[in-house]
Amino acid sequence: MMDARMSESGVASLRTPFHGPSSCNNANGKRIMSKKSRSKRGKRGKRRRTKKTRNNKAPPYLPPEAEEGNIEYKLKLVNPTQYRFEHLATQMKWRLQEGRGEAVYQIGVEDNGLLVGLSEADMRASLKTLRRMAEKVGADITLLREREVDYDLERNSRKIAEVLVRKVPDDQQFLDLRVAVLGNVDSGKSTLLGVLTQGELDNGRGRARLNLFRHLHEIQTGRTSSISFEILGFNSKGEVVNYSDSRTAEEICESSSKMITFIDLAGHHKYLKTTIFGLTSYCPDFAMLVVSANTGIVGTTREHLGLAMALKVPIFIAVSKVDLCAKSTVERTVRQLERVLKQPGCNKVPMVVASPDDAVTAAQQFAQSSSITPIFTLSSVSGESLDLLKVFLNILPPLSNSKEQEELMQQLTEFQVDEIYTVPDVGTVVGGTLYSGVCKEGERLVVGPTDEGRFLRLRVGSIQRNRSACRVLRAGQAATLALGNFDRSLLRKGMVMVSPKMNPTICCRFEAAIVLLFHAKTFRRGSQVTVHVGNVRQTATAESLHGKEELRTGEQAVVCFRFLKHPEYLRLGAKLLFREGVTKGIGHVTRLLPASQHHDQNHDQNLKDH
Repeated sequence: MMDARMSESGVASLRTPFHGPSSCNNANGKRIMSKKSRSKRGKRGKRRRTKKTRNNKAPPYLPPEAEEGNIEYKLKLVNPTQYRFEHLATQMKWRLQEGRGEAVYQIGVEDNGLLVGLSEADMRASLKTLRRMAEKVGADITLLREREVDYDLERNSRKIAEVLVRKVPDDQQFLDLRVAVLGNVDSGKSTLLGVLTQGELDNGRGRARLNLFRHLHEIQTGRTSSISFEILGFNSKGEVVNYSDSRTAEEICESSSKMITFIDLAGHHKYLKTTIFGLTSYCPDFAMLVVSANTGIVGTTREHLGLAMALKVPIFIAVSKVDLCAKSTVERTVRQLERVLKQPGCNKVPMVVASPDDAVTAAQQFAQSSSITPIFTLSSVSGESLDLLKVFLNILPPLSNSKEQEELMQQLTEFQVDEIYTVPDVGTVVGGTLYSGVCKEGERLVVGPTDEGRFLRLRVGSIQRNRSACRVLRAGQAATLALGNFDRSLLRKGMVMVSPKMNPTICCRFEAAIVLLFHAKTFRRGSQVTVHVGNVRQTATAESLHGKEELRTGEQAVVCFRFLKHPEYLRLGAKLLFREGVTKGIGHVTRLLPASQHHDQNHDQNLKDH
């Protein structure tokens, strides 16, 4: 009995400081506390604790430092010796190489991730050393944020700093990220891009988007029907470089260390095939889904979100037009988005960005985890929160590291043809993305397959990247190539330009493991669908379903497809998306069935001089 009393009083003594003088005692001095008040106070205490942690205080640990990657932890960099300084500069060079021209330094952090923090004087000296190191390797530094930690015994205020190190541009080797812009018609996609890239706010009637339209009917209706590209640059100090101050595209490229290429896609359901082509062909690194605050999730919004997720493109959300509606309406739209993102089909973690600190955290977590989905609430008219989006885009790291990039560049040249133009005084020009290898001016390649399954010889003239001349094109970069007097009628979208040393596999029939996302009835042998694989877009017939007679919504199977019109060049493992009306499915290519034995045996005879 005595033990029980002891333990009870022990618990009481532990609780008393937490609850303070508001506790009441009985005649024996024991605390009496009803269940209700206990739960209330528990909640209040919890609220107090969460308030404390919401201050700009950092958590006591970061993940341990990784050997590879572009993030470096440094406890302090105060007056290093010359030998130590040279070693630190070499280390910075390595981190910049790993991040393809960008690195993040955490100052005041041990290698195991413990946040120790530095005094004001030590922090100033460390940042000064870091600036000297950056100058040595041809880079600039930008202080992203400082956070307080006070875990020492004296409870002195100590800080940790997060610093972005970025290479000064040289020889056009800026970091290029592609962002596909999705969203329902009239959600404000083109207007937002116009404001970001032109540097001027919109007048509320769509003036900012006029420079983005390519056709007269787009200007008349205000609706995008084609794919257009817009560029936004950031210099080595993290400042925005756009068309403001009457800059040309060439000047933007010259003064930028990092380039964001926005792929403006169509929102109207009528142009869905164009939107899918933009997502599959241009290989975007990220997708920005624009949702209008006053209408919420309507029209093609869910469809575009589903397409990005099916193609495994990381997505972030911009809620536009917040100047048009009340705060409660904006909050309702954000809650609606959070509900959709948390659904079992999505399994995303929404993260509302409300401050520059949130934007930095969102950019880093977004690149590390595909489940994080940042949400921005902004206005193209008032300019509200546009700076937060710019901070996010400035810090957003590339998805592939330098090693993967090097491996792709070692492979044979392969360029996807997405657009074909005829330019006066230049001749035939093709636009697209270099999937692998390196392409130089004057290089000899072969292009195909033609309707007969042939590849034709050609020579690359000049190369332009982001509307400025470029001598060398590297894997993953988008560009336009001039082909001189090559006959335009022999080219079509979906072709590839490859090295003559490559023996490209062309096929009329192929097998793919698919999942049927939706079908009104059943998918069976003989069904015709439009197949999208990379830059290939063609109608195909399902010749057979392995082990099944028919497929219903949600079912999986290996299906043999046959292209209706002409053979295509496909890669094993390539992502596949097919549709027809409301029918939709995704999958990947598992087996290529060559067009005919003739094509395999007589590859050299198929190369025809032009």
